[in-house]
Amino acid sequence: MSKRTTLMARPRSVMQEYTLLLIKPNATRKHRVGAILAIIEEACFKIEEMRLLVMNDDLASRFYAVHKDKHFYNRLVKFMTSGRTIAVLLRREYAVSHLRSMVGATNPGQAAPGTIRHIYGESVTMNAVHASDSPENAIFETCLLFPHLKGKIKNPINMEEA
Repeated sequence: MSKRTTLMARPRSVMQEYTLLLIKPNATRKHRVGAILAIIEEACFKIEEMRLLVMNDDLASRFYAVHKDKHFYNRLVKFMTSGRTIAVLLRREYAVSHLRSMVGATNPGQAAPGTIRHIYGESVTMNAVHASDSPENAIFETCLLFPHLKGKIKNPINMEEA
């Protein structure tokens, strides 16, 4: 077997990851769920789990605990408990960084044209979506919203076990 044939026969190593997307109450109220999911699916994300929920104070407080000492924390928790949220567990190559680039800056006015927040966001708080900021946080956040997955998922994904 030639060196070239050997190289071509090797499977390509791909960094598959999980990440979490939340479609926030302002986007669900304005019926933007389908449009946002279409953008996600067109970018080759695989939807692994999806859940419709209304966060209570306890869940929103745990989910956003990292922001507890920030000036916007109470406003954020109040907003996230104000209506329906869609939680979506996604998978693809480099899922976390790819989704973050598609979502755009937290402030929709500063988000790049064509990003989800630029298109559907209204303000820094009502910015349509949340996307996990690291592979570790993706797992933490996912387990808060999908408790049945606790201990069953990790990043990166071992594709031989998936």
